[in-house]
Amino acid sequence: MVRKTTTRVVEGARGGAGSVEFHDILSADEMNGHGRLYAKVVVRPHSSIGFHVHENDTEPYYILEGHGIFVDNDKSRTEVGPGDVCIIEVGQGHSLENNSDEDLVIMALVYNK
Repeated sequence: MVRKTTTRVVEGARGGAGSVEFHDILSADEMNGHGRLYAKVVVRPHSSIGFHVHENDTEPYYILEGHGIFVDNDKSRTEVGPGDVCIIEVGQGHSLENNSDEDLVIMALVYNK
């Protein structure tokens, strides 16, 4: 089977600012109980994904384009750019900020522990 991704725009994602565009590669149903998100994510300029905790799953981010600030579980702030991998372990929280004038593009995978 071949199909296109589905795209959705979320305003204030996880309590963040501005808009975030999700290009869903697999739906939760297509992940067959192994996770809930596999998507290319575009964090628009001056937008963010708000701080949230992964209680029963984990999520790596892979930065494809642009630059931003990754806020880790301990609230430390790290500049990220293309090629960086942000790892969120089970029970940890995080957020991602794009304070630039360009899109921040990442791959995100939320899967079960």
